[in-house]
Amino acid sequence: MAIGQELSSIDFKSMIGGPLDAVVRAQAQSAQTSVDFIKSVGFEADSNEPTMVTFSYMKAVETRDEEGNVTGVEPKKFDLTVPILTMLPIPFIRVEETTINFNAKINSVQESTTTSSQSLNTKLSAKGGWGPVSVKLSASYSTKSAKSSSSKIERTYSLSVNVRAVQDELPAGTEKLLNILENSITEVEANP
Repeated sequence: MAIGQELSSIDFKSMIGGPLDAVVRAQAQSAQTSVDFIKSVGFEADSNEPTMVTFSYMKAVETRDEEGNVTGVEPKKFDLTVPILTMLPIPFIRVEETTINFNAKINSVQESTTTSSQSLNTKLSAKGGWGPVSVKLSASYSTKSAKSSSSKIERTYSLSVNVRAVQDELPAGTEKLLNILENSITEVEANP
């Protein structure tokens, strides 16, 4: 088989299209994972309200007299309620680069040897004399033909797929959602 025919028999559609299809599917799966994360972690399943986390902490608060003058500092307990989604990194992975390297190495060795030999030997002898004439004829013909042929084809294929994924910027809608949730952060003094 000629090397050109050998290369044309390679299924480049699968060799190149297969990895690209896998990258597109991975990107779609990544987007679905982000949606699932936001739904399961960021919102209550039964009420669709944001999942809130409350922290308690002590804070120094100035004390004032009736006239508004600072009279001292007193520690007070406060509760901070924060939507959990504003505190966690949202997984949003994007495939930034895909490199497909395909190498085909085809070694074709074809040998053909033909050897042919022919020989013709003739011998003619005549004898004359007093007696009957005698003639002797001898001929020999030989042919020899040898043909040998060998063919060897070695094939080596290698496929290398490199995918580089990065944490992408949040989509505008997700960013707007986080800004709205940040505005719902409240700090209130805990009941004494």
